[in-house]
Amino acid sequence: MVRPSRSHQPLNSTDPQQKIFSPLSHPSWSLGLQVFGALRTEGSHINTLISPALLVNSLNALSYTAKGATSMQLKELLKPYKDEKQAEKLSSSPFLSMREANGSSYTVHSSSAFFSKQVPTLESDFLKELQARFELNHVALGAGDQQEDMEMLSSWAKSGMGGVKVMPLNREPEAKEGALILASALHFKGFWDRGFTEKNKDLRSFLGKKYTNVPMMHRKGAYRHYEDMENMVQVLELGLWGGKVSMVLLLPFHVESLARLERRLTLEQLEKWLGKLSSISMALSLPRVNVSSTLSLQKQLAALGVVDAWDQKVADFSGVRKGKLYLADVLHWASLELASDSGGVEGVEEKQHVEKPKIFYADHPFIFLVMDNSTGALMMLGALDLAEGPAMHDEL
Repeated sequence: MVRPSRSHQPLNSTDPQQKIFSPLSHPSWSLGLQVFGALRTEGSHINTLISPALLVNSLNALSYTAKGATSMQLKELLKPYKDEKQAEKLSSSPFLSMREANGSSYTVHSSSAFFSKQVPTLESDFLKELQARFELNHVALGAGDQQEDMEMLSSWAKSGMGGVKVMPLNREPEAKEGALILASALHFKGFWDRGFTEKNKDLRSFLGKKYTNVPMMHRKGAYRHYEDMENMVQVLELGLWGGKVSMVLLLPFHVESLARLERRLTLEQLEKWLGKLSSISMALSLPRVNVSSTLSLQKQLAALGVVDAWDQKVADFSGVRKGKLYLADVLHWASLELASDSGGVEGVEEKQHVEKPKIFYADHPFIFLVMDNSTGALMMLGALDLAEGPAMHDEL
């Protein structure tokens, strides 16, 4: 698709139509950083990827089905917005924005549902309300075993993500009678506001968990950038078509694991970095990769204070059914494409002359964030530890 040239609208735009909420104030930032940090602390997750906006929406819907301490623990996780009406408005607004931008700024396929195991009746009016307010559907699992449940869940995720291949779960949930499983799935492919043409792509080394050869995309132009000498990290903002979405990359100065950078990944630090971005001449090199994760989040959410929901004796989901229900797991599928052919202006070189550009060469692990600029929601948060490709001889 060829689109006419358009000027880049930065993440910190002063256009009132471009920014409704204060930067990083949407609850998806706080939740996303907490869940991402809990996953990365374990050290077992490679190429971690989550959609915090989708998780906020799903967990907010789940809290709406809950009562008592179960509900309070879920709502506490959705800080800073504890007011129920405000939280519902903010958590659902990214999806209105996503539908408007879908097909122009990006293509996105997403779905959220809760699955029930051997629960004969649920409040039908309540289920309709969940679908209308949160786009959360209900799916009844069959009477089969764990393997059959997993096949059904994986098939649902693949369909919800537009047919992309889904990775196997790191932990398979064991759903017993009265179990609920909260599931969310999202596939995202952005259209660059200034594209990477095919002739500016070649095979280079990516020095990650394994050293691999991968296609690298190259581009020159004016981009918003900040170099933090103290924390030894480059911060780069890349616009997606129309300025509705921005991607931010955090690249360590040197080839290293992301553990050091992750320890600095707080709301306060991100606000400082994003506030210091300024437009300069840049020469970019990025790997052309797809990043995918399939996650069970029970352990991480329990560590973050959601305790009662997993215990059938104390869990209270009486909003959706009178009787004993409990949460067996929270499953999350996410996929993102970094591709040259998603360029907003395919085959068209930027005409401005770039002198002495700053180099941003992403040939080693980095963290990336995707933000919806109209709502402030954090749509995607991930880490690229390993780029798939032919293996080289050395490893980190």
